[in-house]
Amino acid sequence: MDQESSTRESVGQDPLLLLKTLQTLWTKRELQKLREVARQGFATLEDPFSGLLDMLESYKGWKGKGHSLEYYITNELARWLKEHPREPQSGLKLKKLQARAFGVLAENQSNLLEPLISIYQLQKADRNILLGNVNHLYHKGKYKEAVILSTKLKLQPELDVEKMCTPLLLQDKANLVEDYVADYPHLQSQLLQIMDTWCHPTFNARDIARQYQNVPPSRADKLNQKMLSKLVFRLLGQYNLDPALCPNVMNQRHLGTLRYLFYKRFVEKSMTQENWEDHIQNMVGENLWLQEQLIQLLFSYCDAATAAQWALSYHLTGDCLPAKVAEKMLELQHQEKVEVTQERTYDSKMDKKNDYYYQLPIARESIHFLHTWEEVVKCRDVVLQPGQVVGIDMEWRPSFGLVGRPRVSVLQIAIKEQVYLLDLLQFSKLDQEKEKDLCHFIWKLFSDPSIIKLGYGMSGDLCSLSTTYPTLREMEKQAQGILDLLEVDKQLQKNFGLWKKHHTVVDSLCQEPSSITRSPRHAEKGLSLLVHNLLGKPLDKTEQLSNWEKRPLREEQILYAASDAYCLLEVYEVLCKDPAHFGLSANLKESLGGKQSTKPRAKKPLSKQRTRSPSKQVLASAGETLSATAFPEISAKDFSVVCDTMLQGLARYLRCLGVDVRVLENTDDHRQAAEIARKEGRIILTSGLPYQKLQAQVGEGRCFSVNCSDKAKQQALSVLKHFNVRVTLTDIFSRCQVCNCDKYLKISKEKIRHLMKISGYLSGEDDTGLPESPEEEWELQPQAETSALADTITEQLSGCAYNPNCRWLGDSDLHAGSHTLKNGTTLQIRSIPLGVLEKTNLSHFYCCTQCGKVFWEGSHFGRVVSQFQEILNGSEPQTQSFYELS
Repeated sequence: MDQESSTRESVGQDPLLLLKTLQTLWTKRELQKLREVARQGFATLEDPFSGLLDMLESYKGWKGKGHSLEYYITNELARWLKEHPREPQSGLKLKKLQARAFGVLAENQSNLLEPLISIYQLQKADRNILLGNVNHLYHKGKYKEAVILSTKLKLQPELDVEKMCTPLLLQDKANLVEDYVADYPHLQSQLLQIMDTWCHPTFNARDIARQYQNVPPSRADKLNQKMLSKLVFRLLGQYNLDPALCPNVMNQRHLGTLRYLFYKRFVEKSMTQENWEDHIQNMVGENLWLQEQLIQLLFSYCDAATAAQWALSYHLTGDCLPAKVAEKMLELQHQEKVEVTQERTYDSKMDKKNDYYYQLPIARESIHFLHTWEEVVKCRDVVLQPGQVVGIDMEWRPSFGLVGRPRVSVLQIAIKEQVYLLDLLQFSKLDQEKEKDLCHFIWKLFSDPSIIKLGYGMSGDLCSLSTTYPTLREMEKQAQGILDLLEVDKQLQKNFGLWKKHHTVVDSLCQEPSSITRSPRHAEKGLSLLVHNLLGKPLDKTEQLSNWEKRPLREEQILYAASDAYCLLEVYEVLCKDPAHFGLSANLKESLGGKQSTKPRAKKPLSKQRTRSPSKQVLASAGETLSATAFPEISAKDFSVVCDTMLQGLARYLRCLGVDVRVLENTDDHRQAAEIARKEGRIILTSGLPYQKLQAQVGEGRCFSVNCSDKAKQQALSVLKHFNVRVTLTDIFSRCQVCNCDKYLKISKEKIRHLMKISGYLSGEDDTGLPESPEEEWELQPQAETSALADTITEQLSGCAYNPNCRWLGDSDLHAGSHTLKNGTTLQIRSIPLGVLEKTNLSHFYCCTQCGKVFWEGSHFGRVVSQFQEILNGSEPQTQSFYELS
């Protein structure tokens, strides 16, 4: 008897008999055999289409998280139909099958959606029927399923975007919302306008959450204005929409910029009065709300008189201002002459130029500001000489995190004894032919391997240059002869720490050594620190945040721009004199053989205002010299970090792998991370602009910038590889993913059943009132393409036993007659589905002693291993993990 006949005898043509056989295999977790029997059984069914629905409608099994038996059966049929094509049903019979399929979707997991759409051609059903089923799911409180169904069937234009997306935003499911509006620009605009109204100071998310079932008001608390503003701003850039669509978000962003400018001017004192006033006036403009906020800040940082002068200049009324400011306004109005702008004097201590800063060693006549094409031609003939060493820098108007990449205003090119400043803002008015010639000059300069180009964070500069001139977008890939001194600086920091007491290098290598004193204002960093340590004096960065689009440029701006480029030549000269003294290769010029590499760009260009992105590699033969900082191997349990609040997905992955992770609260300031890192010896994980602020507050290598454009899994891999963290199988699930606790208690199944009964969650065999596991525990589920590998690994580990370092729960650990631990923690036993208690091969559970989360053995371990096998220690598996409940 052949195998097919044997199958026909064992399961027959009744789909329910086939289901019974598959249930037995599913209980035993014999997944490979289950697939084989299912595929053989489909061939015996008279009508596989109807038979699948019979099985799905009859099976009332596992309702928790994870791939269910229904999922396996449905996907196996979809694969089987591809190999054994059958003409689908048509007419009335097809409509009946589609109606049944929609009924199944209303009662089962959303992961059945895609295969059922394919099998029953749901996208071809009547439009009104499709919309009716979406509304049915929505009114049952299955908002996620309703959005996924409408997205798959492309029903978005016929649905209310606010109605569909609001409950998902309240449940922190922004990724589904983004998918929902992805192909519809008008829906994108509507969505952002809706979200912008939520950013108004008077908005209360809890009021909205009460309108939706299955959305607890506590979930809405996570949707604070700070996080919502970041999301809106990211989507504005992603969809390339006009920021004017979101006035509330823009006001909040401008207010943040005002506070930053006040900090730079009055606390750090690194900005001139003229630069500061220029930015303030451009930022505030005619916006009444921002004018009022400005007066509040002036009153806080300065005095009532200064605030009153600005208030008069904006013609504000006293009823919207602090009382003391309003009184001062009245005094000024009664004076014979009121000079609104009086006493906006310069801080002589700040603006006075002295010998503390690096000074250009060339005459002012050697600095050429080029604003005509004829001047550029002369510059081109001088610069494009074989063997030339050129220092290159670029300036642009600070965007302060607003949408869009900055456009270069000034391109600085420094050669020995000469500096050329190309006014690209003026050249934007050139005719098309002249602009083409200018781009050809720039392209030839960067692609000529015989010309050494020096930069500091060259990749970021080239990104902005390509934004200014789109024809140069491919230039970065073909650039040759570039030495990025940012990479050299990293290697120097590795060799000499943070340049502690490294003054002997300056004295021995500089032709005119000078004593080094500490900055009276703030710690130097970046290029300024490199220049300070190699040339003896730091760069004066007070013009860094100038308005580089305002013409004419001030003399201070011209000198700053020239210094920024020319200092690169002097730094290079010092390093070339004795590179071995710095731990570099014998000849830096040998590094000039490859092409400038491209750094993957993050979605948010916030961090690229002035601190440029480094290239991943400098040049081909510089690999060893300019390699990244190496970290000694450390075990996962000994590795501890503090994560920015925007990196919660990364935090859960790291905790899953045994890393000690603290996460900032939504209301915490980024600076709190530095304080935690110093007190507890943790590494800071952050992204965007906070990285630049935090890395200066902790030691070398103690702050890592995460690429926010990566998925959380890829971020976790990057962190573990960068810090050389060793992860073993015993580390997986050694910590609670929610609260970070590493202490568990083991509880027998009988004890769990008893606790559920005395707590009223279980009555005999009745499972009434037992909820399904909440949907928010899905972050660590694998992608579809990895599920097969995960199942294979799970089967390979099926003989292992999870044995964490924990003791059994005793009666003395609990308050009498309750499921609360003596430490006050309530065990979350209500979330345990009845089907889990019925598992014959499950004898005990685990609970977190800090938050009360309950776990049990399952297949989740194999799925995690499949995702992180490239960084797992190669030892034999010693553990079977457990599945997490909320």
